[in-house]
Amino acid sequence: MEVNLDAAVADLAGQIRERNHSGSDEQKFFLIGLYTRGLTLAKRLADALGLEPEDSVGGLDVSLYRDDFDIRGLDMPRLQTSDMPFDLDEQHVILVDEVLFTGRTIRAALDGIMDYGRPSKIELAVLIDRGHRELPIAADYIGRTLKSEKTDYVRVNFREDDGHDSLTMEKQIKS
Repeated sequence: MEVNLDAAVADLAGQIRERNHSGSDEQKFFLIGLYTRGLTLAKRLADALGLEPEDSVGGLDVSLYRDDFDIRGLDMPRLQTSDMPFDLDEQHVILVDEVLFTGRTIRAALDGIMDYGRPSKIELAVLIDRGHRELPIAADYIGRTLKSEKTDYVRVNFREDDGHDSLTMEKQIKS
């Protein structure tokens, strides 16, 4: 499976730019990346959109808002520091994550955002939509759609975090 991540990021940025630009007025929005790779993607999107990451990108750790620790086999989450360098009240925010799967991470993110303020609008941008929703959540902006089985493991690697860009999908062997 070959996915050009740079092209997918450029497509995602193009969708965001197109929807948030009307005539000479550009709509103001902030990007909130979900730790870890969603934040990396948000910074890449900010760069592609010509935004200053320091002013337009926040990071949100959703670990404490998740409802599936026992299912995922996690005793204690590894916490990151959420960082919102802007006030969220009455702002247009775009949540950013690398892979959309069941929707549970996004549900947790929505809960987390409300602890920081009440945005006027929240949208979702994902690099990869692989389907298999468990909750009624849909992305507003999608870089690529990937056909997968529910048991597959999909991982996006970014050079900033992992030293290289890649997308891997591992088929799980059914016993």
